[in-house]
Amino acid sequence: MFKRVVGAALLFGMAAAAPPAFAAGCADRDLVVKRLQSKYAEAMVAGGLQGSHDNKMTMLEVWSSEKTGTFTVIMTNAQGVSCILAAGTDWFQQEAVLPPEGIEG
Repeated sequence: MFKRVVGAALLFGMAAAAPPAFAAGCADRDLVVKRLQSKYAEAMVAGGLQGSHDNKMTMLEVWSSEKTGTFTVIMTNAQGVSCILAAGTDWFQQEAVLPPEGIEG
């Protein structure tokens, strides 16, 4: 019984701590961009707009650096708040593969 109570307390404690941890990855877009440029030497390499059922648009951006090999994916809402969705190392870009000319497909 004691193990179940402690396990439940740990589980609920971790669940309660998750939202603030995610919120720590969000800030004003200008601040996020400045940090990506200055600390990681990253530049935006791709992006696009994402709409929702209620026509609220968000912007998805991929930032990366050939110099450091790092990458960051951020999403920015209409109010200008950006949240980091993913970040990592060993970034590479794949060139688009074009079908050979003269072959119909």
